Amino acid sequence: MIGVFGGSGFYEFLDDSRTAPVATSYGEPAATPVVGSVGGIEVAFIPRHGRNHQFPPHLVPYRANVSAMKLLGVDRIVASSAAGSIKAEWAPGHFAVPRQLVDRTWGRQSTFFDGPDVRHAAFADPYNAEMRSIAVAGMRSTGATVHDGGTVVVIQGPRFSTRAESASFASAGWELLNMTQMPEAALAAEAGICYVNVSVITDYDVGIGDAAPVTHDEVLRRFAESLRTLQQGIAAMIPPLQAAELSCPEP
Repeated sequence: MIGVFGGSGFYEFLDDSRTAPVATSYGEPAATPVVGSVGGIEVAFIPRHGRNHQFPPHLVPYRANVSAMKLLGVDRIVASSAAGSIKAEWAPGHFAVPRQLVDRTWGRQSTFFDGPDVRHAAFADPYNAEMRSIAVAGMRSTGATVHDGGTVVVIQGPRFSTRAESASFASAGWELLNMTQMPEAALAAEAGICYVNVSVITDYDVGIGDAAPVTHDEVLRRFAESLRTLQQGIAAMIPPLQAAELSCPEP
């Protein structure tokens, strides 16, 4: 089964949807999973931040969300998210399918491997290469501007970066800022689930020239403006994602 993490606007994305309650070892997911179909292909959906966006990024129940997907039989996840740009050419309204990430979060429950069975998971390539190619093609099929590759730095949130922090990230050569890709991506790897991110670029971060301070309302507005295109792109990805023979992490 294919899983999708995204905002609550994705409920309308699924046909013949039904709730699919699951009990995880890590508590309740952000919302009861919903299973439906896209073009006749079964898809599971969980709104990452909860049905009413009640979980800030540092308190999202990431372990429960990923565990719920695993229990539903999901073995490949498309994770959509808002992102800020720290590269002038990557403009608001564009999309990106990153290749790498840098983790700048702390204090989150970030692993399934709490012992006594100690494991050290490989995580050199957070995003599945074949899923990335499918995601880029799917998003480009909508006519959107899509950046293939780049690095997203995941900040703790819920506050946005200072100008000095943002400029530092940009000087390192990174392209995007986000608050939710970690530990979500790492947990998917630990669960043996192939994973890809589609970033909706909602703003220029404050490290870019004389960019104005980012506001939450601006991010929500830009994401809402891009939602239909995002849904169309993910719908285009579903058939090739189902057909693909993927090499996923060993759980």
